Amino acid sequence: MSINFSSLDHSITRRLATSLLAAAITLSTAAASLAADAVVLRVGDQKGGNRSLLEISGYAKDLPYKIEWSEFPAAAPILEALNAGALDVGYTGDLSFLSVYAAGAPIKAIGGTRSDAKTQAILVRQDSPIKSAADLRGKRLAGTRGGWGQFLIDATLEKAQIKLEDATFAPLGPVDAKIALVAGSIDAWAVWEPYVSFATLKDKARVIADGEGLTPTITFIVASNNAIATKRAAVHDLVQRLNKARLWSLDHVAEYARSTAELTRLPEDVLLSAYTAQRTSPIVIDENVVKEIQAASDRSTRYGILPKKLDVNQAVDRSFTAAAAGSN
Repeated sequence: MSINFSSLDHSITRRLATSLLAAAITLSTAAASLAADAVVLRVGDQKGGNRSLLEISGYAKDLPYKIEWSEFPAAAPILEALNAGALDVGYTGDLSFLSVYAAGAPIKAIGGTRSDAKTQAILVRQDSPIKSAADLRGKRLAGTRGGWGQFLIDATLEKAQIKLEDATFAPLGPVDAKIALVAGSIDAWAVWEPYVSFATLKDKARVIADGEGLTPTITFIVASNNAIATKRAAVHDLVQRLNKARLWSLDHVAEYARSTAELTRLPEDVLLSAYTAQRTSPIVIDENVVKEIQAASDRSTRYGILPKKLDVNQAVDRSFTAAAAGSN
């Protein structure tokens, strides 16, 4: 019996090719399935914020999930998006978070940072007759409703022994308030960095009061309850990366400012001024932080900013920073 080796070779080759093709199809299908199952975190950011920080610090590398960034001008629209289920994670001021939480939003604070309280400030135009907080009686004061702006205005008026009803509060976001201050349609503006540095460096605005001794100046990393339940590992990893990046930024302020300027088109000198003043550091959400925010929350309820007394302990999830306990 003679064997046709050429025919046999072709047969083996065909079978091998068929097997390899089948394997390739299987691998391709598996890869597509994995890609389809890959976690995507939808993250809300503010100008000069976390995206730039992660990228310049190197902590955006080798992510085991994908981040879809969305930039917002202030906390309010970030919180609205979280409440609507359009975002998984955001970065917002403590009181803005509590205002939305109080309204029943399915969100929790899971991490955060603390900045120098002086970087929350009340600004006036260069040519304003207002010299100090004592001159705010009868004036029109702008700030974010339910957030740092409104709280700083109320706390500053109280400290100056001016009744809240003896000044007019204008609820304006940072962009509209900046325009209004320059135009002279408001007398003063309560805001935070980098808006403070922009206004003082570029518009020659003056600071007449700040948040020292009045506000915790904590910014929370906030996640939706759904993201905490369904994307926990990715959310936890993001919190840890942000904390490490914040520590890196304290020793690389100039690099951080340069990178953020390229990303946001904000002036580099503004960002350098803002970051130098803020000295923003990561926090652990522990008993001390909860007590501090509880005191600010109770004060906000007294001012009428929050509609009811809140139990801050129910608004936070300590587990995401528990491993770093003791590092505050």
